Amino acid sequence: MSFVSHVYLVITQHQQFTCHLFHRFINYLSSLPATGKLLYLNVHLQTQQEGKSSVSKITLKIIKHQGVFALYNGLTASLLRQLTYSTTRFGFYEVGKQALETPGYSLPFHQRLFLAGISGAVGGVIGTPADLINVRMQNDIKVSPELRRNYKHALDGLFRVWKEEGFLRLFNGCSTATSRAALMTIGQLSFYDQIKMLLLQSGMFTDSPTTHFLSSLSAGAIATTLTQPLDVLKTRAMNAKPGEFKNMIDLILYTAKLGPLGFFKGYIPAFVRLAPHTILTFVFLEQLRTNFGFTPKFQ
Repeated sequence: MSFVSHVYLVITQHQQFTCHLFHRFINYLSSLPATGKLLYLNVHLQTQQEGKSSVSKITLKIIKHQGVFALYNGLTASLLRQLTYSTTRFGFYEVGKQALETPGYSLPFHQRLFLAGISGAVGGVIGTPADLINVRMQNDIKVSPELRRNYKHALDGLFRVWKEEGFLRLFNGCSTATSRAALMTIGQLSFYDQIKMLLLQSGMFTDSPTTHFLSSLSAGAIATTLTQPLDVLKTRAMNAKPGEFKNMIDLILYTAKLGPLGFFKGYIPAFVRLAPHTILTFVFLEQLRTNFGFTPKFQ
């Protein structure tokens, strides 16, 4: 049986898969309020072609005209995105990794990378519709009132896109979202495990919150760097009007007019958002493992 077939069989039959999904979603619900407004600012910067507004200017402008709670616009879509995207990719990776490891054998790093890539791709496809609505709801405040989509909530957005633009439109930007999700999962999960293992093997660290913090902080930085170019393209593709870009090449060329740094627009708020997001996720996960019996048998 091939490595991929083994992973698929284990995931579809494993009893604890739904438990892992639930625990992952709880992790993200815990960390989302602290980082949601940064995701909102990140979308604003990524959809801005001229690049003249800073994070502070955008923040002050939004608070002045819309109030503090406007920074959390699209929260329902963010929650739905985490439910569909994050729980899937994290659950696939955790269950697959634990099932493939045997006594005295830990998955080599390249297999963890492969498993993380597959898990991220699956989560990216499943989470694309909610991600689409999330981007649109957060970007609504930038456009004039007559051009706003004004989705009441995430489910209303999904229904309206399906009704007004067709079912396939829900998966607009799926290719970049899937690629980004694969890289994000590689950066967060496989590198977290690898860095944690290296720290423990050094003899200078124990399996403690300090080790979890350092490992997750490093993983957050790697994940941000890997995914930012695709994140910019994904956000612009999802927010684009029908026919605005002929294809992905057209979108890449449009973004490239800003130079290489154009693909890293919003990097600082992306890192400031993703770093605590990743830290909180893994700190909560490690505590769940310790207190609810999901500690991996083999590190």
